[in-house]
Amino acid sequence: MATKTYAGTNVACNEEGYLMNLEEWTKEVGEEIAKEEGITMTPQHWEVIAYLQDQYRQQLPLTIRKIGKSGVTDIKAFYQLFPEGPLKKASRIAGIPKPVSCI
Repeated sequence: MATKTYAGTNVACNEEGYLMNLEEWTKEVGEEIAKEEGITMTPQHWEVIAYLQDQYRQQLPLTIRKIGKSGVTDIKAFYQLFPEGPLKKASRIAGIPKPVSCI
């Protein structure tokens, strides 16, 4: 386990850079992780992040297909919002573990 500093906050991360504790996440932390991923956050990005965090808190499994059917975004838009591994990148920005459906 490593510690990284985002927005002046020390957070525990695993070896892949995913936060170990969602309680350490703030919007500012998510914004800095998004910058590392090369993503400029928009309101639509934040809607997806809020959805992912809500699903995680309810202990529901996450898949790209499920997100596409969520009503928050469709699959095509999800790939446009978070190119090159949308669920992996969005989960990292959301401060939740990498979903098991991600390779």
